[in-house]
Parts: sequence; structure tokens; C-alpha cells
Amino acid sequence: MAKSAYQNRIELVQGTLDMLVLKTLQWGEQHGYGISQAIRVSSNEVLQVETGSLYPALHRLERAGWVSAEWKKSDANQRAKFYKITMLGKKHLANDYERWGKMVATIEAIMSAKESAL
Repeated sequence: MAKSAYQNRIELVQGTLDMLVLKTLQWGEQHGYGISQAIRVSSNEVLQVETGSLYPALHRLERAGWVSAEWKKSDANQRAKFYKITMLGKKHLANDYERWGKMVATIEAIMSAKESAL
């Protein structure tokens, strides 16, 4: 990775990777590499999900019942585990998205507050 690209990376707040993975899976089932590429492309290369973070997240989501997984052949004709969001996962994503919106609005209010208001 180029040095400037590395400097522009943003570390994810804890818990946001799960939300991003679930959102990506709302677009359709996908294998791990496809999920990481979808996040990278949809974030204009800002978010790069490393395999050391992605696969533990996928396993955690599967254990929680928020995704299901099935071994299939990829487009490259290789065996890959494909993940699909479940109904429970869709409900969890909706709750996460609502909480995320509240958190972003709260942080924005704090960051835009004038010093005299504090």
C-alpha cells in the first residue's frame, strides 16, 4: 500500500465493522473477499478491511445469528464461504443504524458547539 493511501486510512470505531458488513450483505450474499472489496469501493478506498478483522467479525455475526453461511463456488470457480444476512441480522442492522445516527448527531453537536456554550 502506498504511504499516502495508508495515511488516509480511517480506523473504524468498535462495532462499526459489524454494521458495515451487514449493510454490504443487504446488497446480496457475498464471500469474505467480496465483502471487503465492497466496503473498500463504496468508501472510495478510505476503508480497507483487513482479513484479520473481517473473518473474526463474520464468525461473530454468524454465531449471533445475524448472518448465515454456505460453501459455494466463486466466480473464479474456487470454493468460498458465502454469507447472507438473516432476518434477525436485518433487524439488528436497523437498530445499529438508528443508534449510529444518534451518535453522529451528538458528536456533530459537540464538535460544532461554541466554547462559550460549554
